[in-house]
Amino acid sequence: MPVYKYTSFEKAKRALWNFHPDRTYFEQVAELWNLADNIAPISYPQGIFRYRTIEEANRQREEWEIAHAKNVLLERRLLHPDEMG
Repeated sequence: MPVYKYTSFEKAKRALWNFHPDRTYFEQVAELWNLADNIAPISYPQGIFRYRTIEEANRQREEWEIAHAKNVLLERRLLHPDEMG
């Protein structure tokens, strides 16, 4: 694996982006999302929800996802209290 030297954090951060993705890239992204879903699947409430704006809908989704992440962390702490700082 090559080692790169950057003159700024901005250039290093920009090097992480793939501006010309190919089919393999999208397959790897799909595999990553599938892995994440298998490790910690998230379930959203059933039903149809009405929102006045897309921002309101995004806030609701974010609240559900944050609650899910907190539950995962809590479960991990309960199962492995010695591993958590």
